[in-house]
Amino acid sequence: MCTYSTVKAEIDGSAKGPGSSWFHVTDVTVYFDHPVHAMAEHTLNIDFAAPDRGPSARVALELTADSARALVTAIQDALAAVPAEMAV
Repeated sequence: MCTYSTVKAEIDGSAKGPGSSWFHVTDVTVYFDHPVHAMAEHTLNIDFAAPDRGPSARVALELTADSARALVTAIQDALAAVPAEMAV
């Protein structure tokens, strides 16, 4: 069963993509669905993209629900350890 629940956001960052080249990412899409590659029935899928550079300017993650929760915790912990004036 699929939820078709998709969350999109504008972001500002960089990603290392095809050919080991870095590119500016402006969009993220997060959804819970069947993975393409991960060995799990369903995964949290995160796509970082630069749509203005075409479909190949994309980095994708497929994480189990437990791994996605661990990632959220790691991100929150890392940001909490940074002085507020640096985390803008």
